[in-house]
Amino acid sequence: MNATSILNKPNLTNKIKLDQVSKGFEFQNTYLPVLKDIDFHVNEGEFVTVIGPSGCGKSTILNIIAGLEHPGAGNLYLNGKQDSNPLGKVAYMQQKDLLLPWRTVLDNTILGVEIQGVSLANARAKAMQLMDGFGLKGFENEYPSSLSGGMRQRAAFLRTVMSETEIILLDEPFGALDAFTRTHMQEWLIDLWTSFHRTIVLVTHDIEEALFLSDRIYVLSKRPGFVTAVLDVNIARPRSYQTVMTEAFMELKNQLLTSIRFEEDIK
Repeated sequence: MNATSILNKPNLTNKIKLDQVSKGFEFQNTYLPVLKDIDFHVNEGEFVTVIGPSGCGKSTILNIIAGLEHPGAGNLYLNGKQDSNPLGKVAYMQQKDLLLPWRTVLDNTILGVEIQGVSLANARAKAMQLMDGFGLKGFENEYPSSLSGGMRQRAAFLRTVMSETEIILLDEPFGALDAFTRTHMQEWLIDLWTSFHRTIVLVTHDIEEALFLSDRIYVLSKRPGFVTAVLDVNIARPRSYQTVMTEAFMELKNQLLTSIRFEEDIK
């Protein structure tokens, strides 16, 4: 898997591009490099995943795209233009659902657009229209404490989709779920992505999740993270969980595992 050959392909529909991005932080009076010379792109409507070991800078990449962190070096481009202030231009669902316990499901899902100044009546009406598709119909007036883990994640994702931004960032959204619920949520996410036609960047540790969901996967090294491989997931859509048992899926899984193990061996 040659990262360079893929990264150098010209494409005029890049929604996101990181060009030679590096980043570090001060830690205990020393400089800790986290990312090194990251080249990364996501085309319009793609589902792209970043995978790598803990602490390699995966979440930092999302933070840079979201505008919560600034690159130490290199540039971020959104919609083909260099962007030094992307804050508020993408939707970001972090690892925890972050639902407010004193707000109902309905009022949690409209929180983002409420802050943006959308009228409560309009926001609630739109959220109510989407409740059924997110598996939340009938639970609009419940509080987060009464929801299952999967339902809490769906509520958090609805809040993210309500922002109407074209780019959605997902930081291990299903990491805390049990295997059965996680599988169901992955299939559900594919259906939602197909319906809403957004551009999605996912961070995960799960190899099968990355392959099942993605059009393309970036593999990062240990810290400081740099791109060691890029894998195009050439498996036809629509996908169901039977996809993970196919020969094509197993072959790609072997390629990805080989790439990750090779990176570990050379460290």
